[in-house]
Amino acid sequence: MKEADQPIIAGRTAFAGAVAAIVLSLPLVTTAAAAELSAGQAQLYSSVTIYPPSATTMTVCYGFVCRRREMLNFTAGDKTALSRIMAGGRANAAAERAAVQKAVIWLDRHMGPILGTDKRVEKADFRANDDKHNYDCWDTTRNTTSLMLVMQAWNLFRFHDVGDPHYRGFHLMQTPHNTAVLVERATKVEWAVDLWPRGYLQPPDVMTVAQWVTED
Repeated sequence: MKEADQPIIAGRTAFAGAVAAIVLSLPLVTTAAAAELSAGQAQLYSSVTIYPPSATTMTVCYGFVCRRREMLNFTAGDKTALSRIMAGGRANAAAERAAVQKAVIWLDRHMGPILGTDKRVEKADFRANDDKHNYDCWDTTRNTTSLMLVMQAWNLFRFHDVGDPHYRGFHLMQTPHNTAVLVERATKVEWAVDLWPRGYLQPPDVMTVAQWVTED
């Protein structure tokens, strides 16, 4: 079944739906000037009929293919915490990627008790038979991309930009999977930031997309 064909089940504070065509046209609102989403980024949100993130809010998807969702409205304290985390990555691009890992752990810890995803397991899919406590790879790709877009809107990146999600599993010997991506500005190398293979509060995998597409 295609992702767009999946049913949508509202979470406790389900974000009421915008139609896909509207979502595609909405920009990411920054504190300075509006920045258009790429087509690949916009499709993450239009395919499940949610708004893209802004500089103040994002939808956190869970329950597999965003069938459950919760709004995260960032407080001043949240911004301070994430800014402090990212400040630890100012030395170079590798340090910034390590800081992004910590930021994703921050989101996992922050939302876990609210969603029940503090019970989540690595590589969860329908076989886990516990969708209400888990993310599939579509959820982790959306959530990680959204968090990185928010931090980009806050000008917290010195060495990277948020890229388009990447996919693998185009042959029978490889399981279909997708990931959020950072693009290193100086080298244009794409880096996967992949939480799905890791359990609660474990750092996401960070590797070049060139390596990631060969994994299984």
